[in-house]
Amino acid sequence: MTALQSGRGIIDWQKLGCWGVHFYTALGAVLGLGALLFAANYQARQAFMALALSTAIDSTDGFAARALGVSTRLPGFDGALLDNIVDYLTYVAAPAFLMLRFGLLPVGAEGLAAAGFLMVASAYGFCRRNAKTPDNYFLGFPSYWNVTALYMFCLKAGAFANALAVVVLALMVFLPLKFIYPSRTAALRRVTLVLGSVWGLLILLLLFELPSPHPSLVYGSLGYVIYYFLASFALQARSVLVHSRTAASAAS
Repeated sequence: MTALQSGRGIIDWQKLGCWGVHFYTALGAVLGLGALLFAANYQARQAFMALALSTAIDSTDGFAARALGVSTRLPGFDGALLDNIVDYLTYVAAPAFLMLRFGLLPVGAEGLAAAGFLMVASAYGFCRRNAKTPDNYFLGFPSYWNVTALYMFCLKAGAFANALAVVVLALMVFLPLKFIYPSRTAALRRVTLVLGSVWGLLILLLLFELPSPHPSLVYGSLGYVIYYFLASFALQARSVLVHSRTAASAAS
């Protein structure tokens, strides 16, 4: 039975579980607020840990939602919208603030322009109806600004180099490039998940060593980021090539 009679009426435990999933998702917003507060006090380790925890929530709430059939049992509540609101705070707004607060972007108008551009670009990306493609890819750079900010902090490449990287990545939000959705893209899924798990462990160790992590952790974990971009571009190139050959065969 999914419901029990109580002194106050009927308790639908499955619906209660679905509301629990939404509450779990919403906790990400609390962590985003925490990241802002820590950053305001120049507490880098705590700020990035808060963002890491919010990412952990974002990486697991979807599994719980699908397992419980949340969209079916709570049709009047838009869980996808809640997820996007929380994600914009934790993947975009908070990281942009961290970049400015920790001096990762140039001081003054240039830094504000770079941070503002990434926020506008990501706002566009979040509102695209085809932000996730039918074959389970992200369309355009998927606003991983929390990861970007962390590597900027660790690599110390310089404010203007960081600003250039932000502009390039923000421009990639608008391009018709397909990026791997780690938990759902079928191609290379097992490799991506295994490497992603190793990356997550390295990032966890790196976070505990902030603000001065060992270079081996920084560059070792960066290997997964390089894999992610190269694999995404390679899969798209393969898809374009297959489509071109199919079209040529049909024409002949």
